[in-house]
Amino acid sequence: MATNKRDYYELLGVSKTASADEIKKAYRKLAMKYHPDRNPDDKEAAEKFKEVSEAYEVLNDAEKRQRYDQFGHAGMKSAFGPGGFDFRRDFSHMQDIDLQDILGSFFGGGFGGAFGDIFGSGDGSRSRRSRDPDAAQRGDDLRFDLEIDLEEAIFGSEREVDLNINDACPTCRGTGAASGSSRETCRQCGGHGVVVVGGGFLQMRQTCPVCRGAGTIIRNPCKTCNGAGRVKTPRHIALRIPKGVETGSRLRLAGKGESGLRGGEPGDLYVVLHVREHELFQRQDDDLACTVHVSPLLAALGGEVEAPTPDGHARIRLPAGTPDGKVFRLRGKGMPNLQGGVGDLHVRVVFEVPVRLSSKQKRMLEEFNASIETENFPVAARERKTAETFFARRDTLREHTSK
Repeated sequence: MATNKRDYYELLGVSKTASADEIKKAYRKLAMKYHPDRNPDDKEAAEKFKEVSEAYEVLNDAEKRQRYDQFGHAGMKSAFGPGGFDFRRDFSHMQDIDLQDILGSFFGGGFGGAFGDIFGSGDGSRSRRSRDPDAAQRGDDLRFDLEIDLEEAIFGSEREVDLNINDACPTCRGTGAASGSSRETCRQCGGHGVVVVGGGFLQMRQTCPVCRGAGTIIRNPCKTCNGAGRVKTPRHIALRIPKGVETGSRLRLAGKGESGLRGGEPGDLYVVLHVREHELFQRQDDDLACTVHVSPLLAALGGEVEAPTPDGHARIRLPAGTPDGKVFRLRGKGMPNLQGGVGDLHVRVVFEVPVRLSSKQKRMLEEFNASIETENFPVAARERKTAETFFARRDTLREHTSK
């Protein structure tokens, strides 16, 4: 099934290339903001605290992070053990958060430690770091949504896609500046990309209106890319879809995103999968379900029917008197998953009334119907008895209310 969980990187407010220290600092900031000690009786804050804790539990673990980057939430089904993420069981990372920092900030403690990580150092050195106009810049990550059939999700497949991706401009080599010129440090913000407005205690930072946050400006832009440093380039990409994926599964193709600028490494391409509904099988997590239509006479007498499975047809033995809607479970005949397991197949038996009968068939069924006794249909007999009780009760009530 599709998952409605938010992206872990988005929850922590960090990029997909964030370092371990950046992830830790982002988590500490959010943990302090939503910690139950600071938000007593606030259910929304408690839920936020649990969400960011789950995100940190994954992104702080190199193995879990690699699996999440490759497959998204679908790859994390077994990462937390049975039942998914358990706040009490999986909260060993709380050692990374000094609760004295949280309580200190709440009750008026100093601004060092984790609190300093949130607002920066006292001298503002973090925000005053100017940007090197010639520094390499990593390319952006890209997302591509791809629809696949259920068969591809079951057996895996290889697909090819054609995309138009921003590559470094061949003329200016990604600088955005025309030949013989270069980027210049923005004089308005001094290369910081932000300017300080206001005064005194109420100072605020906002994006520089001149360079729009870049920290640099281009006096003479490249005519090929108009100063962007990138141009759209068609690219043919082959990808392998592993068996067991589901809607929301994410495939990471490292280095297949936008090209970097000024020698920077390329970004990654994330392919988000969407599995189409299937005419024969319905999917529920790792299980599959299907319907097999049978003759009511076969169900009454008992016998064998064939049911489709991913591996081919399987024979199911129907005991005599099998009711309409009976579900049979075939273990290990469902969906594979990314962890190597396989779900079950649930086969529902549904009666199909025969049509276009010949005269001979009609006579045979009429003779059969005439031979049926009441005890052959216990459910129908019970329904008739219940109806008779209802009508008797109705007549009694009418008689009393009419007097």
